[in-house]
Amino acid sequence: MHGFDALHRCRLCGLTTEKQTMSTHWTPSQRYPDPAIVSVTPAFDQYKLPLAKVQRIATGFTWCEGPVWFGDQRLLVWSDVPGNVQYRWDEQTGLTAEFRKPSANGNGNTRDRQGRLLTCEHLNRRVVRTEIDGSQTVIADSFDGKPLNSPNDIVCKSDGSIWFTDPVFGIHGYYEGIKSEPQLPPNVYCVSADGDISVVAEGINQPNGLAFSPDESILYVVESRSTPRKILALDVVVGDKAGPGLENQRVLIDAGPGTPDGFRVDIDGNLWCGWGMGEAGLDGVHIFDHAGSLIGRIDLPERCANLCFGGLHRNRLFMAASTSVYSLYVNTQGVAGG
Repeated sequence: MHGFDALHRCRLCGLTTEKQTMSTHWTPSQRYPDPAIVSVTPAFDQYKLPLAKVQRIATGFTWCEGPVWFGDQRLLVWSDVPGNVQYRWDEQTGLTAEFRKPSANGNGNTRDRQGRLLTCEHLNRRVVRTEIDGSQTVIADSFDGKPLNSPNDIVCKSDGSIWFTDPVFGIHGYYEGIKSEPQLPPNVYCVSADGDISVVAEGINQPNGLAFSPDESILYVVESRSTPRKILALDVVVGDKAGPGLENQRVLIDAGPGTPDGFRVDIDGNLWCGWGMGEAGLDGVHIFDHAGSLIGRIDLPERCANLCFGGLHRNRLFMAASTSVYSLYVNTQGVAGG
């Protein structure tokens, strides 16, 4: 699409600082198949490519989050939340550069159905859209006359509606935002294509990552301050005069000692979840089938916060993992728009 081409030329995308620093404590496996790609059950075997290895494409950041793929430009954009910078990586050159600085402590990112960038800003406590000319439009910054907490993760449904979570992490202190007292509970919101904002889920203990099932009939949400953490499934109610809604909330995945954060869904309905907690086998990505059974892992040397599918055929998984970004070709595709 031409939207990001305009962004490519605007002041937000100056190629100024290449991140070439590569730490020495991790090197890619010299073996095929890569032992970091683990089948927990035989169901995962079909998604592994025997000649694909985990690659680290960029490193030297503070806390990587919110990767989003621009296929029309073959670019990956992601956030360094406390670093207050968004970065871009060019698939054709392999170079990394600043995309937007400062970034208002941007966190989650996605693209709308016109290809425009949507970003959750912790500092300004809002969701913004970057227009074709590089200007920004505020999508949501308040509800019922009260400021949002710190929008965290975001997805866009095929009807043009925008769904995002609003925990309090960005207002806990001054590390990735401005310390403040919350005036709203940590809700999940939907902004309709007409711009109307509504609460679609409440009572979730700090909602975090979210993603739709391939047919958009289910919304998955991470409950990140429950003990243990959980990934919830909620049925999507078709909107009427009262707007869209969610019902039949249930626990799909009990994370045990793990820390699910952001995730995306492939065309078969599997959930590819950023994971971590420092114990063996927990740092990286966990893959669950649509019924919530763990079928595979991608072991990384760092906790993974979020991920997305990209590449020419949406079969390249990009993983934002603490101080680095990793990639892996897989034998499936991410859901379009995810």
